[in-house]
Parts: sequence; C-alpha cells; structure tokens
Amino acid sequence: MENIIQKIENTDWKTITETMHQNGYAIIPNLLSGEQCESLKSNYNNSKLYRKTVTMARYRFGLGEYKYFTYPLPDIIQTVRTNIYPYLAPIANAWFKALKINASFPSNHEELLRQCHENGQEKATVLILKYGKGGFNTLHQDLYGDIYFPIQVVFVLDEPDTDFTGGEFVLTQQIPRAQSKAIVLKPKKGDVLIFTTNFKPEKGSKGYYRVNMKHGVSEVKSGSRHSLGIIFHDAVS
Repeated sequence: MENIIQKIENTDWKTITETMHQNGYAIIPNLLSGEQCESLKSNYNNSKLYRKTVTMARYRFGLGEYKYFTYPLPDIIQTVRTNIYPYLAPIANAWFKALKINASFPSNHEELLRQCHENGQEKATVLILKYGKGGFNTLHQDLYGDIYFPIQVVFVLDEPDTDFTGGEFVLTQQIPRAQSKAIVLKPKKGDVLIFTTNFKPEKGSKGYYRVNMKHGVSEVKSGSRHSLGIIFHDAVS
C-alpha cells in the first residue's frame, strides 16, 4: 500500500483545493494501478466482503447493482479512505465556514468515525457498483445520517471506450433562480474523482451562498462498468 500513500502525499493538493473550491470536483489521475482495479473487481462475488446488495431497479435508483462493504474494509480501500481524508477535511471546513454552518470536521478520519458511531452511524458506506448495457444511476446524494462529510471520491475500475461506452459521470449544479447546470466527466481507469456529496459554496456579490449538487451515471451503451465509491461517514442502516 506504500505506493498509494506516496501518490496521495505527492499530489498537488494546493491545485486540487483550488479546483474543488471553484468547481466542486477534481480528478487525480492514476491513483490506483490497473492491477489494483482488477483486484477490486475480482472480489465482486465474494459475499464475505459485503453487508448488503442493492438491485437498483427495485428502488427506482436506476439500472444496475451495488454492494456495501462490511468492516474490516479491504486494505486498498482502507488505505485510500484513511490517507486521503486529511487533505479533504480542510476543504470541507472552509466550505462550512464560508456558509456560516456551525460545524467542523476533525483532521483525522478515525475521529470522524468515532463521532458517527456515537450518533448510531456504525455501518460502512463504501460501495462497489456494477452496470451492464443500459445501466444508469439516477441523480442523488449520499448522506446516510445526521453526521455526514460533504466530500466523497469514486474510482472507475474499467477503461472508458475500451471496456464500456457511455456511462459518463454526471454532476448537476442547482443554480438559485436559474436552470440547473449539467457537468459530464469521464475519468479513466484508476483515476480518483473527488466531488461534493451535496453542496458547495459559491461567491456572490453579497458573500457566499449554497449551491446544491447531485451526481449520477449516464446510460452505459455497451460493455460493463464497475466503480468504487468511498464515502467517509458511516451509515445508520
């Protein structure tokens, strides 16, 4: 796992922070190797790793399937979740301060999980998603409880335009008193996409205001698309 830790430490976090403040999302290329992506995919049918499977069509969430990991998390996921969080916490705290929200996040992830558990949020929220041809994910937000971290990350585990076509990552930005803005992103295999869980601050003429955002996945036209979503807070259920 040392290579993952080193890649996180060597990332230009000043630029990532500026990009997050401006856009609500940023991409770090090649954080996971192809072999690491394949390893995560190869364990998709290992039931011992998961606490819950969700068929998306049943709940009108889209068309596809996802599985929530159980604790303890696989080493790759635990390493990313623990080591990337300290770089995201200052961004989240800056957002809450700009919007005058009376809350702040600890500098280490273990303390955030302790706060979640004290609030009855004890279940892992990391999930792996699988879409086939025609699969998609409707626009949504991942909150899971009163305590939530406003930034999350996702890895695409297959190569766009090689393993699948379509299946772009979609963000919508709900601009006050205007039509929503759609953002379409196409991260490559092993890239980490960092994005807001539910909102970002936007600077206006009278200070900062809240811009709500949702995310989803467009229709997969061919092939199979797997992705890994890392949410930093735990869930009630």
